Amino acid sequence: MFAKLVGWLKPLPDGTPISDEAQIKRLYRNWRIKMFFGMYFGYALFYFTRKNLDYVKPALSQNFGLDVIQLGYIGTTIYLTYGIGKFLSGVLADRCNIRGVMALGLFVSSLINLAFPFLPQFQTFLSNMGITLPLVALAAFAWGLNGVAQSMGFPPVAKGLVYWFSPSERATKWTLWSSSHTFGAFFVGVLISYLLKLDMWKMAFIVPAFMGICYSIFLMFFLTDKPTTVGLPPIEVYRNDVMPVKEKSTLSHWEILKKHVLKNPFLWALAISYIFIYYVRFATLDWGTMFLTQERGFTPDGAVSAMKWMPFLGMPGGIVAGYLADKFFQGRCTQMNIIYLVILAASCWGFYCVAGTDQFFWTSLLASFIGFFVDGPQNLAGGVQASRVTVQESVSAACGFTGMFGYFGAMLSSTGAAYISKSFGWKGVYFSCIIACIIAMGFIATTWKKEASSIAAENNK
Repeated sequence: MFAKLVGWLKPLPDGTPISDEAQIKRLYRNWRIKMFFGMYFGYALFYFTRKNLDYVKPALSQNFGLDVIQLGYIGTTIYLTYGIGKFLSGVLADRCNIRGVMALGLFVSSLINLAFPFLPQFQTFLSNMGITLPLVALAAFAWGLNGVAQSMGFPPVAKGLVYWFSPSERATKWTLWSSSHTFGAFFVGVLISYLLKLDMWKMAFIVPAFMGICYSIFLMFFLTDKPTTVGLPPIEVYRNDVMPVKEKSTLSHWEILKKHVLKNPFLWALAISYIFIYYVRFATLDWGTMFLTQERGFTPDGAVSAMKWMPFLGMPGGIVAGYLADKFFQGRCTQMNIIYLVILAASCWGFYCVAGTDQFFWTSLLASFIGFFVDGPQNLAGGVQASRVTVQESVSAACGFTGMFGYFGAMLSSTGAAYISKSFGWKGVYFSCIIACIIAMGFIATTWKKEASSIAAENNK
């Protein structure tokens, strides 16, 4: 069984090279569409099996008997395992095939979702066997395992985007693909809002689980690995584009990882900025429904209805950021990140000041602004910029590295925001988001000259 699993994950062998130009053009067009949309909807379903818990926190609090701090512990656990796992999965993805890693992660995550709503019954079963465990510990352990499975979603996608889309188009394509997480977060919100109206909170885990199982099987037959796997030339050759930075073949995988990831100061700057970007993202998204229900008098389904617009407007936010970076800044992302972060800080404060049941339109609109302006830095700093400051052989690891730091920020937003809300109120939470935006701007600004020199060097090749 283990040997078969390893076989599914191994890099797929190169196919027989195709020489016919017309056939190459036709196959490249077809495979780029298949790879893009296969990865797009696959990653969206990872969000169905992860963000569903955030939308049912009020129901979990009631049915599992958990308070805000305990819910924060569960969120911290998944962010810890997801963050560390994202880096390790990045290292794994650089040495495995794209479809195997992604499909395996989604399948395991779906199985955990199937079991999660039945944890009270499992707790009773353990108790009858003489094993006493708090329900919050079981929930944190299960959702932590889900974080490990979830960490296998993004790194193979990062690899796929680098191998199937060339540098001159990557900012646009990357941010277009990155709208998948906001697509997933929005539509899982729509689904769960409907299920909560029917008082079917358990189905918020079961329905996404069945969707994930079906799609993970589909991925194994729909996706491939690199272009050479199907006999096509590398993307840079096909598009006659800038050749990616490649390391000398004499270096081992560990030496490449150490030189171009672990000792890369610009990658560290982006990674640290990602802590604060993700803090804002998840402090506003994960706790928005609790803020609206506890302080502003929203019903649970009303809060979900208002907050679901945050990820929905995030989709065009990331796409616009990538397009503007390519159009006006030659693919440089630093300027767009700083512009977005300034407006994001203002949106966070506006949301806190305006949100209320008698201001549903403005509450939804400002939540949408937060989603729109957080998506740009999230997609550019940890994705496009990270891929530019490392070599092609370590792209997955580099993106996993920044992603790991991002989820350290998500951990802070989970337990940290819970404690801030308890000590300083929800005003303190949203004020902390403004401070986080300012710190993120400072670290991103350190890559300004590096990014300019990298693009100048590429253009001179």
